[in-house]
Order: sequence, then structure tokens, then C-alpha cells
Amino acid sequence: MPLAHTVLGHQYLLYGIAAAICLVVFVTLILSPALSAYGRIWEKAAAGFLSVFVLAALIIGGVVIGLVIVYFSTEV
Repeated sequence: MPLAHTVLGHQYLLYGIAAAICLVVFVTLILSPALSAYGRIWEKAAAGFLSVFVLAALIIGGVVIGLVIVYFSTEV
């Protein structure tokens, strides 16, 4: 139980809250309209898959941009 008493910094709490807000916004603004636009189950499944695919692409793009900024940052 060495990690049982570990105190996380407030940054991690803020990151978690921001991630939850982003997930709610994604479901509300992208996933729900995509699923409600189609009637058949396979169309809804395809729309859901493509929406999640777009989410993954946005996350990967953000991580790559962040890594490039950190890598080429001149401050130490």
C-alpha cells in the first residue's frame, strides 16, 4: 500500500475536470447529433465509429502539437 497515501497535486484534479468537460462537450455537440441523424442501427454504428475516430484524431493531433512545442521550447 505505498501509493495509498499519495497526495496528488491540484493540477491533476484540474486536468481530470477539464477532460470530463471535454468529453461531455464531445458527446453533446458531436456524438448525439451524429447518432440522431440516422435511423438504421448500422448507420448509427457507423456514425458513432466515425465520431470516435474524429475524437481520436483530435487527441493525437493535440498531443503531437504539444510534444513539438515542448521539444522545440528554448527555455529550460
